[in-house]
Amino acid sequence: MASVNKVILIGNLGKDPEVRHLEGGVAVARFPIATSETFKDKNGERQERTEWHNIVLWRGLAEVAEKYLRKGQSVFIEGKIRTNSYQDKEGVQRYSTEIVADNMTMLSAREGGNGGTGSFQGGASSQPSGQSSAAASGKGNASAFQNDEPDDLPF
Repeated sequence: MASVNKVILIGNLGKDPEVRHLEGGVAVARFPIATSETFKDKNGERQERTEWHNIVLWRGLAEVAEKYLRKGQSVFIEGKIRTNSYQDKEGVQRYSTEIVADNMTMLSAREGGNGGTGSFQGGASSQPSGQSSAAASGKGNASAFQNDEPDDLPF
Protein backbone atom coordinates (compact mmCIF):
# COMPACT_ATOMS: atom_id res chain seq x y z
CA MET A 1 0.00 0.00 0.00
CA ALA A 2 1.33 3.42 -0.96
CA SER A 3 1.61 6.27 1.51
CA VAL A 4 2.29 9.98 1.23
CA ASN A 5 3.84 12.38 3.73
CA LYS A 6 3.31 15.84 2.17
CA VAL A 7 2.66 19.21 3.82
CA ILE A 8 1.89 22.54 2.17
CA LEU A 9 1.72 25.65 4.37
CA ILE A 10 1.44 29.39 3.81
CA GLY A 11 2.07 31.39 6.95
CA ASN A 12 4.00 34.12 8.70
CA LEU A 13 7.28 33.71 10.54
CA GLY A 14 6.92 33.92 14.32
CA LYS A 15 10.59 34.85 14.77
CA ASP A 16 13.81 35.16 12.79
CA PRO A 17 15.34 31.84 11.68
CA GLU A 18 17.88 30.34 14.08
CA VAL A 19 20.72 28.90 12.00
CA ARG A 20 23.35 26.45 13.20
CA HIS A 21 26.28 25.06 11.27
CA LEU A 22 27.03 21.40 11.95
CA GLU A 23 30.34 19.65 11.51
CA GLY A 24 31.28 19.75 7.87
CA GLY A 25 29.59 23.13 7.39
CA VAL A 26 26.02 21.82 6.92
CA ALA A 27 23.55 24.59 7.79
CA VAL A 28 20.27 23.94 9.64
CA ALA A 29 17.64 26.66 10.11
CA ARG A 30 14.67 26.45 12.49
CA PHE A 31 11.76 28.85 12.89
CA PRO A 32 8.04 28.77 13.65
CA ILE A 33 5.34 29.90 11.25
CA ALA A 34 1.73 30.68 12.08
CA THR A 35 -1.23 29.71 9.92
CA SER A 36 -4.68 31.12 10.68
CA GLU A 37 -8.20 30.26 9.68
CA THR A 38 -11.40 32.17 10.35
CA PHE A 39 -14.86 30.69 10.75
CA LYS A 40 -18.25 31.45 12.25
CA ASP A 41 -19.22 29.56 15.38
CA LYS A 42 -22.71 28.21 16.09
CA ASN A 43 -23.75 31.65 17.37
CA GLY A 44 -22.71 33.28 14.09
CA GLU A 45 -19.73 35.04 15.67
CA ARG A 46 -16.48 35.21 13.74
CA GLN A 47 -13.68 33.16 15.30
CA GLU A 48 -10.01 32.83 14.39
CA ARG A 49 -7.82 29.82 15.07
CA THR A 50 -4.03 30.02 14.75
CA GLU A 51 -1.77 26.97 14.49
CA TRP A 52 2.00 27.13 15.00
CA HIS A 53 4.31 24.91 12.93
CA ASN A 54 8.01 24.29 13.61
CA ILE A 55 9.92 24.49 10.31
CA VAL A 56 13.34 22.93 9.63
CA LEU A 57 15.44 23.82 6.57
CA TRP A 58 18.72 22.17 5.60
CA ARG A 59 21.78 23.21 3.59
CA GLY A 60 21.06 25.77 0.84
CA LEU A 61 17.52 26.44 2.04
CA ALA A 62 18.86 27.19 5.52
CA GLU A 63 21.37 29.65 4.10
CA VAL A 64 18.66 31.41 2.08
CA ALA A 65 16.45 31.61 5.19
CA GLU A 66 19.30 33.07 7.21
CA LYS A 67 19.95 35.72 4.58
CA TYR A 68 16.41 36.75 3.60
CA LEU A 69 13.73 35.63 6.08
CA ARG A 70 12.66 37.81 9.02
CA LYS A 71 9.94 37.70 11.65
CA GLY A 72 6.50 38.57 10.26
CA GLN A 73 7.25 37.77 6.62
CA SER A 74 4.97 35.45 4.65
CA VAL A 75 6.37 32.20 3.32
CA PHE A 76 5.14 29.15 1.39
CA ILE A 77 6.57 25.88 2.72
CA GLU A 78 6.34 22.46 1.12
CA GLY A 79 7.76 19.44 2.90
CA LYS A 80 6.99 16.50 5.17
CA ILE A 81 6.00 15.95 8.79
CA ARG A 82 8.55 14.42 11.14
CA THR A 83 7.92 13.52 14.79
CA ASN A 84 10.83 13.06 17.18
CA SER A 85 10.70 11.62 20.68
CA TYR A 86 13.02 12.36 23.60
CA GLN A 87 13.15 12.16 27.38
CA ASP A 88 13.10 15.39 29.38
CA LYS A 89 15.13 16.03 32.56
CA GLU A 90 12.54 14.22 34.69
CA GLY A 91 12.63 11.15 32.42
CA VAL A 92 9.20 11.83 30.88
CA GLN A 93 8.81 10.81 27.22
CA ARG A 94 8.14 13.93 25.09
CA TYR A 95 7.32 14.36 21.42
CA SER A 96 8.18 17.14 18.99
CA THR A 97 6.56 17.52 15.56
CA GLU A 98 8.25 19.56 12.85
CA ILE A 99 7.96 20.23 9.14
CA VAL A 100 11.12 19.41 7.18
CA ALA A 101 10.91 21.66 4.12
CA ASP A 102 11.86 20.57 0.61
CA ASN A 103 10.72 23.82 -1.04
CA MET A 104 10.32 27.37 0.17
CA THR A 105 8.90 30.45 -1.54
CA MET A 106 9.25 33.87 0.05
CA LEU A 107 5.96 35.72 -0.39
CA SER A 108 6.85 39.04 1.30
CA ALA A 109 8.90 41.78 -0.31
CA ARG A 110 12.58 41.45 0.49
CA GLU A 111 14.33 43.92 2.76
CA GLY A 112 16.41 46.59 1.08
CA GLY A 113 13.77 47.60 -1.44
CA ASN A 114 14.43 44.82 -3.96
CA GLY A 115 10.83 43.60 -3.71
CA GLY A 116 9.51 40.45 -5.28
CA THR A 117 9.42 36.86 -4.20
CA GLY A 118 11.80 33.94 -4.48
CA SER A 119 11.25 30.21 -4.73
CA PHE A 120 13.87 27.76 -3.52
CA GLN A 121 14.24 24.00 -3.42
CA GLY A 122 16.26 21.91 -1.00
CA GLY A 123 19.55 20.34 -1.91
CA ALA A 124 23.07 21.59 -2.33
CA SER A 125 21.99 24.56 -4.45
CA SER A 126 19.85 27.49 -3.38
CA GLN A 127 18.96 28.56 -6.91
CA PRO A 128 15.32 29.54 -7.48
CA SER A 129 13.24 26.52 -8.42
CA GLY A 130 12.08 26.10 -11.97
CA GLN A 131 15.07 27.94 -13.43
CA SER A 132 18.01 26.39 -15.19
CA SER A 133 21.47 27.92 -14.92
CA ALA A 134 21.05 29.56 -18.32
CA ALA A 135 17.61 30.94 -17.47
CA ALA A 136 18.80 32.24 -14.11
CA SER A 137 21.70 34.04 -15.76
CA GLY A 138 19.47 35.55 -18.44
CA LYS A 139 21.14 33.58 -21.26
CA GLY A 140 18.22 31.24 -21.92
CA ASN A 141 17.00 30.33 -25.38
CA ALA A 142 13.95 32.52 -26.06
CA SER A 143 12.56 30.09 -28.65
CA ALA A 144 12.19 27.47 -25.93
CA PHE A 145 9.41 29.59 -24.43
CA GLN A 146 7.54 30.27 -27.68
CA ASN A 147 4.98 27.94 -29.19
CA ASP A 148 4.51 28.42 -32.94
CA GLU A 149 1.65 25.93 -33.20
CA PRO A 150 -1.89 27.35 -33.36
CA ASP A 151 -4.16 26.76 -30.38
CA ASP A 152 -7.09 24.40 -30.68
CA LEU A 153 -9.02 26.41 -28.10
CA PRO A 154 -12.51 27.57 -29.15
CA PHE A 155 -12.07 31.04 -27.63
